[in-house]
Amino acid sequence: MKRLSLLLLTLAPLTLPAQNPIIRGQFAADPTARVFNNKVYVYPSHDIPAPEGQRQDWFCMADYHVFSSENLTEWTDHGMILSQEQVPWGNPSAYSMWAPDCVYKNGRYYFYFPNAPKEGRGFAIGVATSSSPEGPFTPELTPIKGVSGIDPCVLLDDDGQAYLYWSGMGIRGSKLKDNMLELDGEMQEMKMPARNGAPEGATIKVGGQEMKGLPEGFKEGPFAFKRNGWYYLTFPWVRQEGGTETLAYAMSKNPLGPWDFKGIIMSEHPNGCWTNHHSILEYRGQWYIFYHCNDYSPSIDKRRSARIERLTFNADGTMVEPKETMRGVGVNLATEKIDIDRYEQASSDVTTEFVDTTNTFAGWQAILPNKGSWIKYPGVDFSNITPVNASKSKGGQVLSGSYLIVCAKASEDTEFCIREKDAKGKVIARVKMKVKETRGTFQRDLSNRWLTLNAPLEYVPSGVTDLVVTCEGSGIAIDWVQFKNRPKYFSPSTGEASAPDESGFIRRWRLMEPIAQTIPSNIVFTDTWLRNLFSDASLQPSKKSRWFSLDSENYNVKLFRFGEMWCNHTYGSLFWAETQITCPEDIPNVRLAAGSNGASMWWLNGEEALLLSGDRRMVVDDGMSPRLTLKKGVNTLRCALVNGPGLSDFCVRFLDEAGLPITNYQIRTQ
Repeated sequence: MKRLSLLLLTLAPLTLPAQNPIIRGQFAADPTARVFNNKVYVYPSHDIPAPEGQRQDWFCMADYHVFSSENLTEWTDHGMILSQEQVPWGNPSAYSMWAPDCVYKNGRYYFYFPNAPKEGRGFAIGVATSSSPEGPFTPELTPIKGVSGIDPCVLLDDDGQAYLYWSGMGIRGSKLKDNMLELDGEMQEMKMPARNGAPEGATIKVGGQEMKGLPEGFKEGPFAFKRNGWYYLTFPWVRQEGGTETLAYAMSKNPLGPWDFKGIIMSEHPNGCWTNHHSILEYRGQWYIFYHCNDYSPSIDKRRSARIERLTFNADGTMVEPKETMRGVGVNLATEKIDIDRYEQASSDVTTEFVDTTNTFAGWQAILPNKGSWIKYPGVDFSNITPVNASKSKGGQVLSGSYLIVCAKASEDTEFCIREKDAKGKVIARVKMKVKETRGTFQRDLSNRWLTLNAPLEYVPSGVTDLVVTCEGSGIAIDWVQFKNRPKYFSPSTGEASAPDESGFIRRWRLMEPIAQTIPSNIVFTDTWLRNLFSDASLQPSKKSRWFSLDSENYNVKLFRFGEMWCNHTYGSLFWAETQITCPEDIPNVRLAAGSNGASMWWLNGEEALLLSGDRRMVVDDGMSPRLTLKKGVNTLRCALVNGPGLSDFCVRFLDEAGLPITNYQIRTQ
């Protein structure tokens, strides 16, 4: 066969975190899964809404994408690998690119796909090849001779022999030649069967043989694999007239049968979706079944989405029927965005609904309507989350380098917990949800709006565990959760001297526990107001003040995070900071350059050097002092910073006459 080389446009890979269904943002039916290079690759068909002129109530597929994953929870979309316009023998407007397969042999990846030919009726099966499982794929000029049908599947036996199976005039199978492009065997003449009321068609030459021993009734979508010396032929099957498809299977000691029918792998979809189509593989010692349902399109079952479940076998090689689940498979890292609405178990009053019925790809929400409602989501790995510090701050808050982000909504103030293992398990995080927000004189009603909430972790489980959401107040709806490690921000300083960083910023400070202030708005930060505040004797540091000697991990000293993690106080704060600068000699004609989020005042050796007034946002070198002298020996730099409802931080350094940072001094805090 000749090949037609085509340059396919490849898109940047897109990572899609997912449970069931595993692919979001597009419909992905008929998922054929293969293991290449220690990853699972899924080659689905791609359902799309039918364009104008096409039958609106039927399957419509114009191209193929490929997806890959190492953990079965995060899937990368490698983009389109083949479209109907690029198949030289195919009808470029047939929208008939149905279930495909892909295998690796002879140093190449062979992608098998059905399509309607330019001439005649029915389907043919073509081949495209690539040096990568992610494509791009180059299609052959002509389809495989002797194959008239759909749903190709290729089995590579232990001796390297390849077998092709397909649906057409029954389920058929044949050896492939070593080139993977031609059937190995004689052709026989058969008439095209009558279809949709049309009479029998022309006589054609057909290869392969019909698979014997399968049950009566409609069958399609063969998928063959080998396990422990047994060959398995699996297929969608309508077991009763007027019914929908099950997944069934037969076993044999020969790759082409005859077959011993064994029964059902998966029963009809509970929601009545007419089709099912699947593949089965072993990955890292576990068997899985990939299949589809119309999760994102409940009103039209011609728009399907791929799912996965674990699959087990009895001692005699027969299969144990798996159940369809929302959770799917795989272990989520706690740092992934976890769709906890795809729970495994729940209290009887819990329901799920689409977040947005006009955009079903936005996913679902779990509705916990009552106090005591709960959902359970298994398989979350906390090994990459920083453990909670058992010590507590002055206000009793647990100090933690990790926290929870959760997307939820409620109609009134409520509370819910993320627990470990069961509804009475240890509390990982407690979320108090308020649906009215007050900022200064303004108030917003946030009831029944999706809110992204943060909460510190009270406890971090070890290893892999189950998460349980429990409603502790009035009802909530919850979409997703994610656990984060908070940036370090600060480290306790040592007794050894420090130095400015390469850009001259001072990072070592003594920070005093913030003093709470009632400040509804930062517009009050005038020069006079600030001077009165900073000179108020009751707000000056004293022997009773609580100080922390810290090194900032950032060039800007994040006072808000200092107050949050070390002192249990954040907004509406007056901060005092000081450090000692030791110079080997006098350094004249320097300028103190500072920026602050909030208003601040700076003193060098007891003399005012700089005032940054007004409602500030931190900008490097936002304010510049007059010329100063850093004297030989110890210099004391002091700062007072105040802020109301916003974050608080500052950065400061000394610059020379040329505007370059000065770094030839040492820094201590005592």
